[in-house]
Amino acid sequence: MEQAQDNSKYSELTGEVSAVIYRSPESGFTVASLIDAQGAAHSFCGTFPDISPGQPVKLRGVWENTNYGLRLKVAEFEYVLPTTREGIERFLGSGMIPGVGPKLAKNIVDYFGDRTLEILDTKPGRLREIEKIGAKKADKIIAGWRGAADNRRQFIFFQGLGLTPKFSRKLLDFYGGNAAQTVRANPYKLADDIDGVGFLKADRIAESLGVAKESPARLLAGIVFCVNSLTALGHTCYPRTKLLEEAATLLTAAPEKLEEPLRLAIAARQLMEADGMVYPMKLYRAERELPKHLNRLMTAGDFAAKKMAGIAPEAGLSLNQQQLAAVSTAAESPVSIITGGPGVGKTTVLGELVRRARAAKINVALAAPTGRAAKRLAEATGLAAKTIHRLLVFDPASGGFMHDAFNPLDCEMLILDEASMLDLPLALALFQSLKSGCAAVLVGDADQLPSVGPGTVLASLIASGKFPVTRLTEVFRQSAASLIVSNAHRVNAGMPPVEPPRGAAHSDFYWIKQSDPEKVVELIGKLMMERIPSTFGFTPKRDIQILAPMNRGSCGANRLNRLMQEKLNGNPRTPGFRRGDGMFKAGDKVMQLRNDYDKAVFNGDLGEISAIDFKEHAFTVSFDGGERAVAYDFEEADQLALAYAVTVHKSQGCEFPAVILPLLSQHYMMLQRNLLYTAMTRARKLLVLIGGEDSVAMAVRNFRQAPRFGNLTAALQEKNH
Repeated sequence: MEQAQDNSKYSELTGEVSAVIYRSPESGFTVASLIDAQGAAHSFCGTFPDISPGQPVKLRGVWENTNYGLRLKVAEFEYVLPTTREGIERFLGSGMIPGVGPKLAKNIVDYFGDRTLEILDTKPGRLREIEKIGAKKADKIIAGWRGAADNRRQFIFFQGLGLTPKFSRKLLDFYGGNAAQTVRANPYKLADDIDGVGFLKADRIAESLGVAKESPARLLAGIVFCVNSLTALGHTCYPRTKLLEEAATLLTAAPEKLEEPLRLAIAARQLMEADGMVYPMKLYRAERELPKHLNRLMTAGDFAAKKMAGIAPEAGLSLNQQQLAAVSTAAESPVSIITGGPGVGKTTVLGELVRRARAAKINVALAAPTGRAAKRLAEATGLAAKTIHRLLVFDPASGGFMHDAFNPLDCEMLILDEASMLDLPLALALFQSLKSGCAAVLVGDADQLPSVGPGTVLASLIASGKFPVTRLTEVFRQSAASLIVSNAHRVNAGMPPVEPPRGAAHSDFYWIKQSDPEKVVELIGKLMMERIPSTFGFTPKRDIQILAPMNRGSCGANRLNRLMQEKLNGNPRTPGFRRGDGMFKAGDKVMQLRNDYDKAVFNGDLGEISAIDFKEHAFTVSFDGGERAVAYDFEEADQLALAYAVTVHKSQGCEFPAVILPLLSQHYMMLQRNLLYTAMTRARKLLVLIGGEDSVAMAVRNFRQAPRFGNLTAALQEKNH
């Protein structure tokens, strides 16, 4: 979909709404037509409060060509009251006021003339002068007029603050008639109440309202925002002194000025301080409660998995001593951990665990943090597996999971794969849903990147020494022949990867030593479009995944996505819609960026845009290989990003037939051993590493991870649990 004019050149339209063609009651997105002063008809769309035929409006936006013709995509609008008798009559009779139709509107305008709107604003009681309008009817009309007028005034107020129509409507829907008053009183309340509003947006609104930089409300909200921002980086808590320094930089205030706001936030139980660390209250509770549930499972007098102890290995299945120990330990301990890198037989152990559990008639549940990991787990074991979110079943009415401590899962044994991805809140939700006597087996690679969410759950469980851990280290002969596997282990041991021998037949690992970012970008395009498909038969969009250390930069995921979209989905006739500076098109590969429990799609889910409906201003994404279709409004597109290239962090829990991995000096902030190791283990059949020896060496040497602050290990070791 190409635009008729440059985005930066806004056009203006003024006239009366002639028809409302479509309106979404949920989002307020509207498609309507307008007649201007010259009598010409125009189509426009945008997110508005209620508008009706006859309503005069002033619109500013960008013209765009759509399947339905030329249309103004509105960025700003304002109501304009009609001035002519005919306009006033159409306006009142449009249905905007309950009980007032065209006939009654004509009677009112016939009586008051072109002063009708002035009378309704200043002396509405005079409606009773009109024959056939009694006191009850007049009161209803007055209430409807005042309600509509109040909404208009509030929208005008919000627009004066620079807020978008969609966001203004969200405020009205949430706060009702008190929306403007609430925003004036404390704009920082929006960060707590409205989804998608953070401190920074609330701070911009406060600045527009003239709120002082050292306002107590601002400093308190800034402290809370700072703590939550740090947990978004993986921290469960943060040292008090460091927090005050971070918040002082954010708020441009002296650290000592923040002592009192911090005290107030703790008193209001928005934050918690313990042992010199400051937590969001939710994470403090999770860190204290998770050890209690793990201890409850560990101290159960009996557990069903014991019944596996007498079951012999499957005939003909060869298990080494480490694998046998992993299976045996699951029958000896209510909670056990199996960890190891690629090619060490974790999949074989999972299959044997499930076989023995079923032979012992144990009701076993299989779960993983992501859909792709759950699918692999099901393929490895022959038993259905679910994501943790789907296993626990989100309940939109309560905002929590249906399965919890009061309604536990109906299983006697839980096997969780890709446990390194488990963050603290999800770990608590999972373990509190297991009834006493249920066994839990956690399987994962402790050397991979930690979870995207806060905490280091798997590492903390291992470090606590409270749970038996089986480490699988023996690489099987078949896997050892894979350069992907052997090089991943070399990197994990602090050695650089090796290249295939000269003259060797096809390998599953290649290292192209190129350091120039623009040449690397060109190489990626050729590999994606020509060399890999022709040599290995992989389909570019379906089988080949670009992994980048970071989003930004000339060789970051953002730029690579735009370039690959053009190469793989660049037909100008393919329908698409703009979102910000980019575009989504039918057939695009996309990734969900945050959990949406109502849609049952979660952070990291990969899908493809399968349909776009311009009339409904909506589109559909197919997930799970086309097995599940999820509907989105255009306005919800910020939940998604193009996924021809994704960051290594976002790829956790996924495996791809072929991976292209650029590793350059511009990625220096992210060049760490566990990132390179994690990226390498995402490739199943082919890995192409592109980067200079210096960049790869830097990543291999850098095994010191940035600290994640948290006290789960200590909490697990406390005796009172």
